Amino acid sequence: MCGINGVINLNFLEGNTSILKMNNELQHRGPDANGVYNHENVFLGHRRLSIIDLSTEANQPFHTKGNDDSDFVMVYNGEVYNYEELREKHQLNCQTKSDTEVILKAFIKIGPAIFNELNGMFSLAIYNKQDKSLCIARDRLGIKPLFVFKTATGLAFSSELNALKAVPEIKSRCTLNKKSISSFLHLGYVPSPRSIYNEVQKFPSASYGVYKNGKFNTKSFWSVKDKLTGKVLSDEKEALSKLDGLLNESIKMRLKCDVPFGTFLSGGVDSSIVTAIAQKNTITNNSQNINSFSIGFKEKSHNEAQFAKQVADELKTNHHEFIVSEKEAMQLVPDMFSSYGEPYADSSAIPTMMVAKLARNEVKMTLSGDGGDELFHGYGFYAWAARLNNPLIKTFRKPLAKVLAVGDHRMKRASNMFTYPKGEMQSHLFSQEQYYFTSAETKALMNTQYSDLPAELNAIITTNRTLTPAEQQSIFDINYYLKDDLLTKVDIATMQQSLETRVPLLDHHIVEFALNLSPELKTKNGEQKYLLKQLLYQYLPKNIFDRPKQGFSIPLASWLKNDLNYLIKDHLNQKVIEHHDIVNWEGVQKLLNRFYQGEDYLYTRIWALIVLHQWLSNN
Repeated sequence: MCGINGVINLNFLEGNTSILKMNNELQHRGPDANGVYNHENVFLGHRRLSIIDLSTEANQPFHTKGNDDSDFVMVYNGEVYNYEELREKHQLNCQTKSDTEVILKAFIKIGPAIFNELNGMFSLAIYNKQDKSLCIARDRLGIKPLFVFKTATGLAFSSELNALKAVPEIKSRCTLNKKSISSFLHLGYVPSPRSIYNEVQKFPSASYGVYKNGKFNTKSFWSVKDKLTGKVLSDEKEALSKLDGLLNESIKMRLKCDVPFGTFLSGGVDSSIVTAIAQKNTITNNSQNINSFSIGFKEKSHNEAQFAKQVADELKTNHHEFIVSEKEAMQLVPDMFSSYGEPYADSSAIPTMMVAKLARNEVKMTLSGDGGDELFHGYGFYAWAARLNNPLIKTFRKPLAKVLAVGDHRMKRASNMFTYPKGEMQSHLFSQEQYYFTSAETKALMNTQYSDLPAELNAIITTNRTLTPAEQQSIFDINYYLKDDLLTKVDIATMQQSLETRVPLLDHHIVEFALNLSPELKTKNGEQKYLLKQLLYQYLPKNIFDRPKQGFSIPLASWLKNDLNYLIKDHLNQKVIEHHDIVNWEGVQKLLNRFYQGEDYLYTRIWALIVLHQWLSNN
C-alpha cells in the first residue's frame, strides 16, 4: 500500500520539482521509502508503505532486472494477493519476493491482459521507455484511488487529489466543476468520473488507459453488467457452502503480509464474519490470536463497543478497545475537511480516522468488512426500492407524499421518499436515506447554473435477466456509493495514519457470486443480508446479533447545536454564502431555522453545506 504520482508531457512544469512536491504531499501513504524516476518528459514518483517483502530491492519506482525487459518501470499502489500463483503460471524469473515485480514482469510478457488476472486492489502506472507509452490501470471495484489531470498535450496523475493541488502550476489551471457541486449536495460525495475540478477526473475502476503520442485511450477489463448471468443461484444450501469457501479463500489470501496485522471489529455482521474467519485462519497458521480493534464513545448513546467486545470475547481475539470522548472526536473535524481534497460529507470518516490512528500503534495492516451491505442488500433503501416499484404505490405516490408531509418529523422524512423525479430513483433513494438534499431541493437552493445532476447517475442496467428494483439499487451503490464514498473514506482515513486496510468481501469472485445470487437469499422473510447472516451463525452464536442495525456514526446533530455550532457561524453566515454565490442565502436561512426549531434530521444537509463552503474558502 503506497502512494503514486506521475507527470508526462506537461511542459509548463519543472518536472523534477513537481514530482518531489507530489511525493512530499503523500508522505503519510508511504513513510518507508521515497523514490522518483525521470526519462525525458516522463516523471514518476512513489511513496512506499512496506507490507510484503520489506527489503529495499522491492522499492519503487521498480525497474525490472535483465537485458530483455530493462526498458520498463512501474509505480504501484495496492496489494495483489495471487502474485505467487501468477509467478508460477507465467513462469516468471523474479529477483524479489514482492507482488510488484510479478505484476511488472507479467505485464511485459502478456500486456494489459494481465489486469484481468490480478486478484486484489491496485492503481498503477507502467512506463515503456522504448516506445514511450504509459499504461495506467485501476482495480475492478475502485478500492485504490487514482486522479488524473489532463491537458491537450499531457497529463499528471496521483493517488490523492491533494498531491495534484500541491503543484501550483496544476492547481492554478483547475476550475470549479459546477455539476459536481449539485451532485455533492445530493449525495454527500462527488460521483465518478468527475472530481470537484473540470480538469481532473477519477480514473475509471476496472479499466486501463494507454498514453502514447499525445493520445490517451482507456478500455474496461471488467464490469458489473458483464458479470450478470441469465440465471441466479437460488439453492440455499449450495449458496451457503459456496459463500463459505469463497470468503475463507479471500481472507486467507488477504492475510499474506510481513508485518503485524488485525481487523476492524464494530460488532456488526460484516466485520464480525471477517474477524471470525481471520481468527480461524490465523490460529491455524501460527497459533496466535488475531488483533481486533474497536472504538466507542464515553457517551452511551453512540457507543457500540460492547457489541464488538462480545464478539471478540467469543472468538478470543487479542482485542483492543478504545473508548474516546466526543471532544476527542470533534478535534478531528479539521483533518476531515483537509484530507479528502474535495468536498466530502460522510461524517463517519471521523470515527474511522480515530480507530485507524489507534490501530496503527499496534499493527500496519487491517481487514475491514466493507461491501457486505451493498452485495447482500443490507440497507433500508433496498426495501424502499421494492416498495416504490409497487404499481399501486407508483400510482398514488404523490398524494401519499402530501399526506405524510403534514405529519411529524419521521413522516416528513418518509414523504420525501415518494417524491423522486422520473428517472432518478436510485440516487433519490440513497439521498433521502442519508437525509441529503433531493434534486428538487438542490435546484431550489442553488443558483441556476449549478443545478443539473449528471444523467448517468441513474442509468438502468439492462441484461439478459430482469433485475429487481433492489438489485438495480445495489448496482447503483456498487458503482457510486461504495467506490466514491465508503472506499474513499477508508482509504484516506487509514492511509493518513500509514495503515493498510484490505477488504475481503470485495474479492471479485465474491462480488460476482453476489451479483448472481437470488434476491430471495439476500432478503428472506424481511431479514436483510439473510445468507451472509446464516454463514455468520456458523461461526458465532446468533443471539449476539439480536439487536437493531446501527451504523458507525457520531451524534452530529447534537454537535452542530452545541460544540460545533461555530462551524455554522463561520461557514454558513450571510457574508460567506453571498461571497461564494453558489447557494442562495434565503434558502440556507430557512434550513437553519427549521433545524434550530427541532427538525434535527436536517443536520446532514447542513453538514454538507458547511463542508462545501469550508472547502470553497480554503481552495
